[in-house]
Amino acid sequence: MQQRPLGRTGISVSVLSYGCGAIGGLMVKGTEAEQERAIGRAIDHGITYFDTAYAYGEGASERNLGRALRKLGARVTVGTKVRVYPDQRGDIVGTIVSSLEGSLQRLGRDSVDLFQLHNPITASGTEPAFTPEQILNEAVPVLQKLRSQGKFRFYGITGLGDAPALREVMEEGGFATAQMPYNLLNPSGVEAGAARPDLGGVIREAARQGIGVIAIRILAGGALSGTEARHAYGAQKVEPIASGTSYAADVAAAQRLRPLIEAGYAKDLVELALRYAIGPSEISTALVGTSSLAELDHAVAAVKKGPLPAEALARIAAG
Repeated sequence: MQQRPLGRTGISVSVLSYGCGAIGGLMVKGTEAEQERAIGRAIDHGITYFDTAYAYGEGASERNLGRALRKLGARVTVGTKVRVYPDQRGDIVGTIVSSLEGSLQRLGRDSVDLFQLHNPITASGTEPAFTPEQILNEAVPVLQKLRSQGKFRFYGITGLGDAPALREVMEEGGFATAQMPYNLLNPSGVEAGAARPDLGGVIREAARQGIGVIAIRILAGGALSGTEARHAYGAQKVEPIASGTSYAADVAAAQRLRPLIEAGYAKDLVELALRYAIGPSEISTALVGTSSLAELDHAVAAVKKGPLPAEALARIAAG
């Protein structure tokens, strides 16, 4: 599988990475055997980055990923996250410290490669978001301290919120990575103004600064499969992020892309979405979660075909 540089970190990551979250759900709700097979299969496919968080099953994803990696004896790049919940907002520093310690314990590791803030960043800082000032004055100093203690190699953000606020934090916070939405329904993280809500070209700006971009929501939470049906392991209710007004609206928008399948540009909508997501050079890796081994194999096969051809991209841009 193709490898790309993760910004200025010096780490190379596979163009497709494995998300251990609750939307796909396998690493939260699957059996131990299924989880170990999935992680082993992903590694065999050449996937090198694995992403988790306490928020995924209240630590279940971290425990399951850590157990699987230990059993497999695998050495891969691992990232986790801290989300500051409403009742913790008065102690951002303490929450970051305790969350990291809990994550390391659940993963069974002394350190991780990447530790990321999981809250949006906006000018208003309305829950669950924080302002740039809170991030820069409270979160960044403790992240720098923890990094100096060897708890993680690099720290990053989840790039949700206001584009100006995100730019300020990226310019001043020393963040090495940013997880940012990018998909067929909203490419405005790369091309500002290309869709609503407008993400203001923050992916392009992050890449310009040498920040490694991890594309998230590349399947719009599953809506780009073109069906509202959900696997038993997957989240049964998915709220859109930077796309339509509802999951059903996103599915309907995905269905309108079927002429591209009929024209032969991809085997199905999922392949179309995956190959679209790996197209921009500004994206280091595209994060995909799965509910089954079959979904994982399908995602890998799609990505190995490479980005979509120019004529397909032109038809998508034309609407």
